[in-house]
Amino acid sequence: MTDDPKPATRKNVAELSGVSGAVVSYVVNGGPRPVSAQTRERVLAAMQELNYRPNAAARALRLRRTNAIGLILPDISNPYFGEFAKAIEDAAFDRGFALILGNSSNDPDREAAQLDSFIDRQVDGLLVISVRRHAELSIVRDAQIPLVVIDQPEKGVDLPTVVIDNYRGARAAVEHLRSHGHRRIGLIGGPPLLPGSRARQAGWRDALNEIGDGQGVQAVAPFTRLGGLEAGLQLLSGPDRPSALFVSSDIQSIGVLRACAQLDLRVPDEVALISFDGTQAAEFTAPPLTVIHQPVDLIATAALDMLLAPTAQHKVVPYTLIPRASCGC
Repeated sequence: MTDDPKPATRKNVAELSGVSGAVVSYVVNGGPRPVSAQTRERVLAAMQELNYRPNAAARALRLRRTNAIGLILPDISNPYFGEFAKAIEDAAFDRGFALILGNSSNDPDREAAQLDSFIDRQVDGLLVISVRRHAELSIVRDAQIPLVVIDQPEKGVDLPTVVIDNYRGARAAVEHLRSHGHRRIGLIGGPPLLPGSRARQAGWRDALNEIGDGQGVQAVAPFTRLGGLEAGLQLLSGPDRPSALFVSSDIQSIGVLRACAQLDLRVPDEVALISFDGTQAAEFTAPPLTVIHQPVDLIATAALDMLLAPTAQHKVVPYTLIPRASCGC
């Protein structure tokens, strides 16, 4: 039985390519001294022949870069956050960065622990959809790590943010339902501590007030299927149920569809629905959901650009209303 061969070292690469160990280091690290194109090709060929892999941890310490970006999400089981994570990973890969994912499970303490972990890893930047107040994210900036928050900005907190226009998107949803003749338009909102949830609620409320003759009832629920089911049963079980609902997320809307089935209510004939997010899952419900679509690829690109080359404190990306059968279109 033979021992496994030892991994190649920088010295081995230097000997095979006929250069010094310092020159190998310059090629691997991109400096600090220039290397001729011919010498560089010779070193790279030796690295490939020996299957030499630089020590990433040691290189990160030398360069003070890890080529890694952290992303903390509230709930990776939510289809929207899953699609968003993929969009961030694709955009990061195109820029030469790896993505490290943290799932806070909507737990503020777990999110705080993950922030500490990413700071200890010295990631090159951090993207967060937070379940805490944004002021509590200042620990990241204190550690001199670039940070972008994917959410509505909080008053009095100076953090760069990228967000969909939650307020106007909610207004557009109500106005679209009103165009179908609905007056009693209910809301299933998200957790009220989240700025995005509050903005969607404000857009729904202001649109109803502007209509003048509109009426609305609301329920607050977690961004889960069960939350949507329970809120749907609450709003749709009584004799004065709304004829239409604006639901703050696709995952809640799936629960609302279940509630409608349990109550023998036909969608959209007896209850019309519009959802916020526009995930792929919304296309495959029965009936397919009309949505306020969040362009995850555009949000991901904007967030990474702001993280890696800060140009703005706050960016709002546009929404799109996609009509399908759940509203009666």
